[in-house]
Amino acid sequence: MLRNIHIRHFAIVDELNLDLSSGMTVLTGETGAGKSILLDALGLALGDRAETGAIRSGVDRAEVVADFDITQHEAVQHWLTEHELDDENQCMIRRTINRDSPSKGYINGRPVPMQMLRELGEQLVDIHGQHAHQSLLKREVQRQALDDFACTLNSKHQVLVSKTADLFQHWTALNKKLEELQTSKTQRDDRLELLRYQVEELRDLNFSREEYANLETEHARLANLNQLREGGEQVLHALSGDDQNTLTEMVEQCAVQMQKLLSVDSALANVCETLQGAAIQSREAASELRNYLENLSLDPEQLQTLNERLGQIHDLARKHRLIPEELPILHEQLEKELEELEQAEIQLESITDEITQTEQEYQEAASKLSKSRQQAASKLEKAITENMHQLGMPHGIFNIALEKNESPSVHGFERAEYQVTTNPGQPVQPLTRVASGGELARISLAIQVIAAGTGKIPTLIFDEVDVGIGGAIAEVVGRLLRNLSNNRQVLCVTHQPQVASLAHHHLYVSKLAGREKTITDVSPISEKDRIDEIARMLGGLEITEQTLSHAREMIERGQQPPA
Repeated sequence: MLRNIHIRHFAIVDELNLDLSSGMTVLTGETGAGKSILLDALGLALGDRAETGAIRSGVDRAEVVADFDITQHEAVQHWLTEHELDDENQCMIRRTINRDSPSKGYINGRPVPMQMLRELGEQLVDIHGQHAHQSLLKREVQRQALDDFACTLNSKHQVLVSKTADLFQHWTALNKKLEELQTSKTQRDDRLELLRYQVEELRDLNFSREEYANLETEHARLANLNQLREGGEQVLHALSGDDQNTLTEMVEQCAVQMQKLLSVDSALANVCETLQGAAIQSREAASELRNYLENLSLDPEQLQTLNERLGQIHDLARKHRLIPEELPILHEQLEKELEELEQAEIQLESITDEITQTEQEYQEAASKLSKSRQQAASKLEKAITENMHQLGMPHGIFNIALEKNESPSVHGFERAEYQVTTNPGQPVQPLTRVASGGELARISLAIQVIAAGTGKIPTLIFDEVDVGIGGAIAEVVGRLLRNLSNNRQVLCVTHQPQVASLAHHHLYVSKLAGREKTITDVSPISEKDRIDEIARMLGGLEITEQTLSHAREMIERGQQPPA
């Protein structure tokens, strides 16, 4: 609920800080005092269009801050969390209007676009009357209100709503998948033909990265056979050729000489051991090199085979614009794509069967939902029509038209449209075409009274719903508003003493005119002042003791539970 509103430099409000309570609160005051300014300021905070003319004369910026208690409002808590605007269950909305720059909106101190203010505001406050936020004029809200009412009559209604929505979404997703498969069938067939050819070509190549590395190594050896032979023979001759001064013999002689010196100085042991090892390794290297050269022979057929194999690999790699090492990866990818496309026909048949089954289940659920809605609509029509009669529209008729959609939707087969007539002999018309703002406000009140137990918006504001009525009808309006306030916060701007006397709380709107400026103030009034205000609203040029007594009696009777 709305627990505080702070207004600064808005219209003829200089600065106003107002705490609000649960229950029913009325705002009264002299004509022209600015009773609707509070509602206008709240509408601004909730995202209404800003006009620089609303800024108080002589200042550059107006500001409205609205603080809401959302401890019992899980939907708003979830919305704030989802948009990363949550702050320990706090919900404070701030709106500023500047003369020289665009207006700005804030939620819990964070700047947000106006659309987000409106989204949040629609969950917090519903204003009825001749102003904005008339949510009951929206088709979607009308359907939701009907469904909420139906839930109070049939515990299975919400299950039908959810099941219908889930089946429709699944059905839609399946149809989209089917369309994609059918649209791409020609392309898929062409792709399948190419893939089969490419995969078969790669399979025939039977190629791996390891093979390519071995082929490159062997080809390099055979292609450089003469270089290997000439170089190997030179090294072998140096190690153990016909000359006496070969490397092996020189190392052996050094080892013998060092052995002699070792007897003189044992510190040469490591040098001696190293030379002996070098002599042994030199002989082993010469022997191994000799064997290598003896077995080194040119095989033209093997080289030809290698050239052909490498040529196949390079040709296929160029064809796919890859390096040879990437061909095995491509082979794996094409195999996977081929398998998926070959499964597409099977998948197409499976999806077609699933669509048929899902459509049948949707039709059954939506049909049950339609019956449940129709039953609820009949009872809701009767209840609201009776309320309209009580509210001074004796010839009023309320009707809910459940019109079949051109195509199935997430909400079922039909859409709801609220229709009314207030004149005898006149056909019902959509609620949006009701000409009288006062009638529209009272019709909205009649609907809200019935939907009070199912509604989710915590604060309801009625702006002059008593226009054009008086006497007993005004008292009926007041009683209905007070009943609404049993589980919702109700704020009401009224001219009727019958309505004002029934409120839990009474705010008085006054206009103070000075030499340089005029300001509006809103404040709670004392019990005595409340009696005086009710007496003033009762009328007459002179407030007599009898009028005061009547006002006192109305307040006392208004605070008592109905008989």
